[in-house]
Amino acid sequence: MADTGTGTPGSTPARVALIGFGLAGSVFHAPLIAATDGLVLDAVVTSSPERQRQAADEYPGVRLAASADELWARAGELDLVVIASPNRTHVPLARAALEAGLPVVVDKPLAATAAEAEDLAALAERRGLLLSVFQNRRWDNDFRTLRKLLAEGALGEVQRFESRFERWRPQLKGGWRESGDPAEVGGLLYDLGSHLVDQALTLFGPVASVYAEVDVRRPGARTDDDTFIALTHASGVRSHLWMSAITAQLGPRFRVLGSQAGYVKYGLDPQEAALREGLRPGTGTPWGAEPEAAWGRLGAGESPLTGGGLPVPTLPGDYPAYYRAVATALRDGTAPPVTAAEAAAALRVLEAARTSAAEGRAVRITRP
Repeated sequence: MADTGTGTPGSTPARVALIGFGLAGSVFHAPLIAATDGLVLDAVVTSSPERQRQAADEYPGVRLAASADELWARAGELDLVVIASPNRTHVPLARAALEAGLPVVVDKPLAATAAEAEDLAALAERRGLLLSVFQNRRWDNDFRTLRKLLAEGALGEVQRFESRFERWRPQLKGGWRESGDPAEVGGLLYDLGSHLVDQALTLFGPVASVYAEVDVRRPGARTDDDTFIALTHASGVRSHLWMSAITAQLGPRFRVLGSQAGYVKYGLDPQEAALREGLRPGTGTPWGAEPEAAWGRLGAGESPLTGGGLPVPTLPGDYPAYYRAVATALRDGTAPPVTAAEAAAALRVLEAARTSAAEGRAVRITRP
């Protein structure tokens, strides 16, 4: 591997190969990699001629490949592989990269099961290689703000955490995410649920039991599009998580209730919209900032919709922080920003949610 310095004088940037140039690869990973000191986007793997042209236009000098097998043949020329291909390919591609001696970042979900995630983690440990999962929502503006409020004790003892990713998409879009084939690992439980469960575990720790309602609502839909999960954490906090494509009236992104106050925040972090519009971190516009009108409110005894509580300035969102931390981990050999063990813990919750919905009961989770 190259000397993977993070932008200090005389250092050599880590050479990154990105597998997949669809939504995840082109909108999230490629721009963030390119914006990170200490990383350089060296290669893009996509079998689509149109996406190959797009990658070449947006990242002059990038090497193109039609299949991941072309990477393994020249693994010595690379320092990191990022996997942003469809979910069903995550495990085999991550395994192949690790066996080729390459550190790996995988878009969420890492795998379909906790057992598969643990197997990958064990392989990475045996090889002494980085394995991380792209849980970018830990760097959402609202989540960063909530973590600050909790650290300050502004809510007192938290009793209930409500979190939503709700959309109004009554018409199917098609594609593998809406496929009914279990091998595709589609549906909202594993798509948006991967984010919501990861955030709940990050804030409130291990889960003792899970109850879930997993529904297929839209005509012609073949996988879940309206899902609710209730978690009881070992700490006693209860997390209520909603993910839906059929919500005609959107609820708050967060409603967090404590013994002294509550925090309510509406709206989504602006970073995804900015990336989709072609904006890039570090190009002059304050990255991840939102207007005062979008700030959440902190208070007790009144509704925020009628002016109750005080506005809380929202910290800027910071997706670039994920790849900055990856670059540091490659250089220093430290832990990555999101570990495979954390991904496995979230997958255990998602598996329990699927069992709960199928059997109509709460499911206990035994900590490994």
